[in-house]
Amino acid sequence: MFPRSAVADRTVLPPWLAHALRAQRGPVPWSAVTRGALAAGPLLLVAVLTDHASLGVVAAIAAMLAGINDRPGSRRAAVNRLGAPALAGAGGMLVGTYVGDHVGAVALTAVLTGLGLLAGGMSAIGPVASGAGTQLLVAAAIGAGMPVPEAGWTRALAFLAGAGWLIALRLVLPTPGAMTGDFRFDGERAAVARVYDAVAGLLDATGTGHATARRAALTAALDHAQDALTGPRLRRFASSSAERRLHAQYAAALPLAEAATALAWAGEPVSERAAEGPRRLAASVRDNTPTGPLPAPSRSAPALRALDDALLHAAEAFDQGGGSDLHTRRRSARDLLRTAFGAGGREYGLRVALCFGAGAAIAQALHHSHWSHWYGQHTHWYWLPATVVFLVKPDLGPLVSRVLCRAAGTVLGALLFAAFAAVLPRPEGLIALVAVCGALVPVSTRHFAAQTAVVTVLVLSLVMVGGEPQASVSRIAETLLACAIVLIVGHLPMPGERGGQVRARLAAASTAAHAYLTHVLDGSDDRAARWTLRREAYRTLAEARTAIALAAHELPALARHTEGTDEVAAVLERLVDTTTACAVHLDDTGRLTPGHRAQLAELLGELAVRGAPTSADPHPERDWNLTVRAEPVSTTSQ
Repeated sequence: MFPRSAVADRTVLPPWLAHALRAQRGPVPWSAVTRGALAAGPLLLVAVLTDHASLGVVAAIAAMLAGINDRPGSRRAAVNRLGAPALAGAGGMLVGTYVGDHVGAVALTAVLTGLGLLAGGMSAIGPVASGAGTQLLVAAAIGAGMPVPEAGWTRALAFLAGAGWLIALRLVLPTPGAMTGDFRFDGERAAVARVYDAVAGLLDATGTGHATARRAALTAALDHAQDALTGPRLRRFASSSAERRLHAQYAAALPLAEAATALAWAGEPVSERAAEGPRRLAASVRDNTPTGPLPAPSRSAPALRALDDALLHAAEAFDQGGGSDLHTRRRSARDLLRTAFGAGGREYGLRVALCFGAGAAIAQALHHSHWSHWYGQHTHWYWLPATVVFLVKPDLGPLVSRVLCRAAGTVLGALLFAAFAAVLPRPEGLIALVAVCGALVPVSTRHFAAQTAVVTVLVLSLVMVGGEPQASVSRIAETLLACAIVLIVGHLPMPGERGGQVRARLAAASTAAHAYLTHVLDGSDDRAARWTLRREAYRTLAEARTAIALAAHELPALARHTEGTDEVAAVLERLVDTTTACAVHLDDTGRLTPGHRAQLAELLGELAVRGAPTSADPHPERDWNLTVRAEPVSTTSQ
């Protein structure tokens, strides 16, 4: 019999396969399920009853795409997350329709390839921009190939109407917890409460092996709360006393998070009493109730004194409820363009353009050749490039994982639809099937294969309601062809260094960490600026970690291009943690200890040895080791 460890080693799956089998867990998002049921299906029903089935199909597709982006969060965050991609999709529908109607196959392929280059570079900016790039390309392909009699501007309006209907449902329908206090608050209040819970969790884990994971959880909670509170308002600043209070409660968590991070860096356990205050603050935010008396921790060390001061500041902020600063550093248009056209954006844009262009070219060649019967008795060549778009997007997981899940999900969805189409009445049965699939989309997003199966059934239902025959077989064939295209292009050599997206994220994290360190060591008493820089440093590090984790789950031929980046990210995290500990100690004593100086010197030296990428060092001429000084630094208490 093999030893237990040997058996375990033999049963470990390779990373690329393990990712394909992994699914997210969590409670059923019943609010999103309700919105999904009320979105595409009712829109299609109204369109069929008014004899505008083709426009109803376009609107239902837009509602489906918006439903894929309908994730948990606040209403104001949902406006950006759903609205920006919808606008991009409407633009893609308009361009695709007019290009498809007025140019030949070669020019059409060239235009779609150019759109792929633009959308790919834009996707490097962030998740919302990536969603906008996806809908731009999918809508452009649909507009160019779907046989819809209406004009391009009419299709674009129908697309906007479909997405706008789901956004309206998101804004109007209540969600769990939304009836506490101000109706507009649904995810915001819970997000801020989770920040205080995460602070308490980090304090509990101080001095244990779980501290690093708890600190990462605190970063995630702060990022989520910041996103939940950031979004469109009726006025520029917080527009109600309840909103101002919630902003103040979020801001009051930042010094608590800073003190808790410093305590975790020191590695010495703290009493259970230290975490009791943040937990009471979390309950106060969640239930919209007064804080009551807060237990003060011991003041025996600088970080504990900072924690006590932060609790007193939080109690005052909770009582007064003023303030609107979310400590976010807004990126200018120049910064966004630099990201889109930087190394990561160029690599991603080129890959998307090649995949999307190849899909369009092959689809056009098949459509206009004597093999056109492969598509059946109808024209839906646009399915191939539209499928390629979802496969080439790294937001949905590593390349091989996406391909495997897409293939399996499409086969399952096509077989399910064939069974449903054989027994359901038309069109009412298919419309009901669209509504059911719309309700399942928010649940299916936990695994790409499940999402693909649901979307396949929904899309094939829409095609039949639009007047085309059953197309399950061709849908499977086109998906398998799209998988082959993306696999081939995804492993082609590209100009420049591979792993550009990962290295760009890591460079942004390195720049943010150095900017934060500069601010702390310069002895500035601007705490608001310090918290903004600290948030930026941890947020960019989290984004880099996500990109690195995805790249590590690629096939070895691709994963090797980003080897070692996780070690650089780990050193940067320790540098930011150490900088936070230095900031807390400087506030208390005005000088750094030899331990702080030695730790900073060691980390900066390690980064120099590893060659950490930096997009724009704020002070390239400075010797960072000499910057760490022992003389007193002027500070102002707050």
